[in-house]
Amino acid sequence: MMSLVEASRAPASPYEVALVASDKPEAAGLAWAREHGIATFSHSPKGIPKAEYEAAIDAALRDAGVEVVALAGYMRLLSDDFVGRWRGRILNIHPSLLPKYKGLDTHRRALVAGDMVAGCSVHVVTEELDGGEVLGQAEVRIEARDTPDTLAERVLKEEHRLYPRVLAEFLCR
Repeated sequence: MMSLVEASRAPASPYEVALVASDKPEAAGLAWAREHGIATFSHSPKGIPKAEYEAAIDAALRDAGVEVVALAGYMRLLSDDFVGRWRGRILNIHPSLLPKYKGLDTHRRALVAGDMVAGCSVHVVTEELDGGEVLGQAEVRIEARDTPDTLAERVLKEEHRLYPRVLAEFLCR
């Protein structure tokens, strides 16, 4: 999220970040966003029906004038209804070279498989988990002494480079 905000402040950026939202009211990114003058929305989904929770998110996004949703670290599955309302306008960054290793635990899975490279992908969100059109990828060479944590650290650096560029390209097409 921070890399998207930083990139949005470049003079030639085709986007601005209108809202930072989180399902965790204590998320550090919310405080960071507020400190940088960005509107925030946070609401815990605990004890709320999913449709009601997503309606609140949808309303906050629309009230902020959001046109494209860029997910970053959002680990909840969105309902088909929510995805349908924003069809073709939700992007996500995923820590694998899709279509490999959809879902969780991607770095461990790449290491166990003996892969030579890992990486990240920016994709359009659809009703299928990590199944939408891949818009861009970045590869990271797997090193002999890698652990899931060391690999994740290097992949995250590539995520921060890849996501702002792909988001900008998506908005300019």
